[in-house]
Amino acid sequence: MRKYRKWIAAFLIIFIASAAAGIIYYRNATGGERRLSMIYIPKVVDGTNDFWTSLILGTQMAAKEFNTEIEIMAPDEENDVEGQNRILMEAMEKQPDAILISPSSFTESDSLLQKARDQGIRITYIDSYTEQDIQDITVATDNVEAGRQLGKFAASILEPDDQIAVVAHVKGVSTAVEREQGFCDGLGAMADNIVDVVYCDSSYEKSFELTVELMKKYPDLKMVAGMNEYSSVGAARAVKTAGAEEQIAVVGVDSSQEAVQLMEKGVFKGIVVQKAFKMGYLGVEETSRLLRGQNYETEIDSGCQLVTPENMYSGEIEKLLFPFNTLNMPKTEEK
Repeated sequence: MRKYRKWIAAFLIIFIASAAAGIIYYRNATGGERRLSMIYIPKVVDGTNDFWTSLILGTQMAAKEFNTEIEIMAPDEENDVEGQNRILMEAMEKQPDAILISPSSFTESDSLLQKARDQGIRITYIDSYTEQDIQDITVATDNVEAGRQLGKFAASILEPDDQIAVVAHVKGVSTAVEREQGFCDGLGAMADNIVDVVYCDSSYEKSFELTVELMKKYPDLKMVAGMNEYSSVGAARAVKTAGAEEQIAVVGVDSSQEAVQLMEKGVFKGIVVQKAFKMGYLGVEETSRLLRGQNYETEIDSGCQLVTPENMYSGEIEKLLFPFNTLNMPKTEEK
């Protein structure tokens, strides 16, 4: 009996030592820091949209690297402001350390976001922002610059009197307003050639239908410019279906596998690509720094790049067009 007691005692000592070593290893691996809780509320979760898919993957990868639990909550449609606000209220009830959000409205979420701040929840804006400066951190493309790059390129391939139509996404949202502004700035004097601006409410189908109407209304139309993936791809589909790619140049913001194919077929003449994965990654990284009392940046431009048929398969640009092929790259390269 005494022999068995010795074995049991030895086993308990080994077990306790192993458990302690495991705890020490875990604390060293995580810097001895508690696991953070974040909720990210994008405008939509849509497997057909590479921008949102890539951005969300960026948040999830950063969460793994920075010892953070992240939950994704989103409405079914990008322009569902009421739905996003209901989700925001649900998120507030869960009392996370931080809420990261891509606001669908410039004005309609401010009061709820302020209430969240008053409850001690930190706020990070990703991709878009609201009228009031409620946030701790903003990570986004410089949308005026993105529009300006697109406008300058458009002006370079048009004749002085060519007619231009703009298919934007959601009227009044910060990204649409700023990209339209930048597009006009980039066009310069040719901004007077814009004959119409329509809004597709971030629907491929509505963008397609609006573009068909624009082509009928303006038979001499020479360019359609989309301001996000839904508006750009929808417009390009319409031009391709009409067999009008030789008459009407399509340019836009955001990319997808379909956009790449449409560029290869000569429909898209140029697109400005956002760095969506980087945007999501930095949103979580900087928020984790804030929550842990480390130095962090409050305003981050995640960058963008003009892509044309001539440069689409060169080095870094190819990585932007095919982000899901590069998710296993080292962290330093991804940033």
